[in-house]
Amino acid sequence: MAPIQIPLDVLTSRLNIQDRFAGFRNTTLSSRFANMRPVAEFLDFKRLSKPANFGEVQSRVNYNLGTFSSNYLLVIVLLSVYALITNPLLLFDLVLLIGGMWLLGRLNGQDLTIGTFQATSSQLYTGLLVICGLLFLIASPFSTVLWLIGASGVVIIGHASLMDKPIDEAFSGEAV
Repeated sequence: MAPIQIPLDVLTSRLNIQDRFAGFRNTTLSSRFANMRPVAEFLDFKRLSKPANFGEVQSRVNYNLGTFSSNYLLVIVLLSVYALITNPLLLFDLVLLIGGMWLLGRLNGQDLTIGTFQATSSQLYTGLLVICGLLFLIASPFSTVLWLIGASGVVIIGHASLMDKPIDEAFSGEAV
């Protein structure tokens, strides 16, 4: 029996993923956060309401994802920081890996000699990889990433679907 083959171009063209991320790749980090909405507008509890039907949910999500995209990016960054703080072993492992790579890069490819002990740069990189790899597996990064995806999805989609459009935007799409 032949394996089932799903054409990925059909899925990606349907979701329009390429065009959605084209603008994200071309912007710098400072310009990405430049269009951040104020906290008072982002957390305007007067505009929170239950949508009447699924069509209204789609309309709200489309509008709010475009309007508050920088705020949602900040929410993801803050949830990532929270996830690292609550998983100290993963934080230690990342600091060890980044610090070790930085220190080994400062050797400029030369051997490390301490007394009679001598290690080549490839041995040092291999030792760092083995130690950080084992710590990485113990630190449960996959559950942290899955929690981050779930938590940010619930917060962002929940906010986007419950936050009503402003009055002036609500009637702009209707024909006169």
